[in-house]
Amino acid sequence: MKVSRNRFMPRRCACAVLLALAAGAVQADDDPLPEPGHGDDTRPYKSYGAAALEIATFQLLLNRVDHAFVRPDDYGVSVGSFRRNLRSSWVVDRDPFEINQLGHPYQGSVYFGLARSNGLSFWESLGFAFAGSAVWEIAGETTPPSRNDQITTSFGGSFLGESLYRMANLVLEQGYGLSPRWREAAAAAVSPPLGFNRYVRPGRGSDIWPSNSPDVYARLQLGAGGVSHRNVGPSQAPHRNEVSADFALDYGLPGKPGYMYRRPFDYFLFRLRLSNIQGIESLASRGLLWGAPYAPGRNVRGIAGLYGSYDYLAPQLFRVASTGLSLGTNAQWWVADGLALQGHASAGVGYTSTGTVRASTSGQYNYGFAPQAMLMLRVIGGEKVALDLTAREFFNGKLTSPETSGTDRVFRGDATLTYRLTGRHAVSLKYITSRRTFAFANVPERQQRRDTIGLYYTWQPFRGFGAVEW
Repeated sequence: MKVSRNRFMPRRCACAVLLALAAGAVQADDDPLPEPGHGDDTRPYKSYGAAALEIATFQLLLNRVDHAFVRPDDYGVSVGSFRRNLRSSWVVDRDPFEINQLGHPYQGSVYFGLARSNGLSFWESLGFAFAGSAVWEIAGETTPPSRNDQITTSFGGSFLGESLYRMANLVLEQGYGLSPRWREAAAAAVSPPLGFNRYVRPGRGSDIWPSNSPDVYARLQLGAGGVSHRNVGPSQAPHRNEVSADFALDYGLPGKPGYMYRRPFDYFLFRLRLSNIQGIESLASRGLLWGAPYAPGRNVRGIAGLYGSYDYLAPQLFRVASTGLSLGTNAQWWVADGLALQGHASAGVGYTSTGTVRASTSGQYNYGFAPQAMLMLRVIGGEKVALDLTAREFFNGKLTSPETSGTDRVFRGDATLTYRLTGRHAVSLKYITSRRTFAFANVPERQQRRDTIGLYYTWQPFRGFGAVEW
């Protein structure tokens, strides 16, 4: 039995190069719930050999570029450096934060994407990313192999790579009004490995991967924020107001009839915030690895299970990154006609790194396994207004890493009120707070904080705010 309501129905549309999408409908009480499990992620064609060859070729080219333009000593590999690294103990390296926590995960997403676009499943592609990372640590650099790079490249890269792969395939599958040529260009911009294989191996493992038509919510915000509160602590970095672009996407919102959460990342969220000061100010990919839907009542639908996540945050004062596993849930509750609540809650453990931007003294960093948690709530008032609240917290200290020199606790909060003006156009008022509490030897400061308030133009590919009907 379908439940009829006088509410809006999300409509599919386009979001262009950084993705797009939307559609709506959800599952009623007497609709059968799908069984949990990974399901079938196989393809008609797959090539382990092509995936391995492409990853090795990419590593060779990357090594030569790094040797020529970055640090020749670190990338002047030889048989001697290979043998030495094979016998060496794995260490925690101290490369620049952006290299370790942003560059390596993206490098891992390339390994993952090359395997995925040769027809391999999620888990097979994660295995290729893990192996590719190990090969790079031993044979791609002269420095000792790094265990923190191995974690962020293989697991963080896979969690990021699957989001990019799925978003690119959704553009190819749905089209969203783009011509075939622009559709291919948009997909390649989102996932270059997929774009490469669709160009050199058309119709093989890079053919369009079926999404099963998930319910999707997306929005793009452009605007500027001013500082409302600031405590710089031991950071010597310049602190300025910023202009930013903020993209958010939720894929596989729970409740749609017939949509099965049988493959990793059949639900995921993706967040990207760009700033004129930091470049990438924040990046997050969090997806359901294994789980099942639930329906406790007529007006509630949800999913629960194990989530894999990659997070990177870089406010102007400090930085934090984490690759983790969490237990959690997503749900939607129709409170009344025209009023819906969507939420996410998860908690787990991640390999987490924190550090001060342009620190006044050395040693202001942490590496190690540490707890993390995330809460999200979206209050949707019909087609006109929505309130989004997000909180993320990372706890870091001397849990597993003897190199850790102190304790850290980072909190990131975001509150956004959005009002639709007309059609796909809206205006948003956004408050962001980034707070860090820490304790390091020889550092008298104990806190950093940066709060901003900004006004943003918001573009949405459909008139609603992601509420799903059933």
